[in-house]
Amino acid sequence: MTDTPDPAIRPATEADLPAIVAMLADDPLGAPRESPEDLTPYRAALRRLAGDPNQHLVVAVRADRVVGTLQLTIVPGLSRKGATRSIIEGVRVHADERGGGLGTRFIEWAVEKSRAEGCSLVQLTSDVTRTDAHRFYERLGFTASHVGFKLQL
Repeated sequence: MTDTPDPAIRPATEADLPAIVAMLADDPLGAPRESPEDLTPYRAALRRLAGDPNQHLVVAVRADRVVGTLQLTIVPGLSRKGATRSIIEGVRVHADERGGGLGTRFIEWAVEKSRAEGCSLVQLTSDVTRTDAHRFYERLGFTASHVGFKLQL
C-alpha cells in the first residue's frame, strides 16, 4: 500500500508484459501455469487481444510502474433478450499495492466500461480457494449465483 496518487488505468502494451506475467505468476495458483521466463506466447496472445475490439487488457500504472492488471471481455449474446455481457478475468494487484483500494478501482472501471459498451450483466469467476477474493467481490455487489465448470484441453 502506498500514499502516492492514484494509478492511471490504461491499455496494456507489449512493454508491460514482463510485469503482467510476473503478477499472474505471483501466487500458488498462477506459479505452476505461467512462464515469466518466456514471453513468446504472451506476445502472441497480446496481438490477438489487440486485434479484437471486444477485448480490453488494461494495466494500472503508478510512478511509471505497472501495479495491476485485468482483462475485460465484451460478449454479445442471444440469451436475456439479446443482452451483451462482460467477463472480468485475470485481475491481479501487485503484492505491495494490496489493501490500498486499487482492486476496487479496477472493478469499478470494468463495471463502468461495461455500461459504456451496453452490457446488462458483468460476470466473473474466481477459484474456489480464493476466499478473500470472494469476500471482496461480494462487498462490491457481486453474488455467487452459479457453479462454474472447466474442461482442460
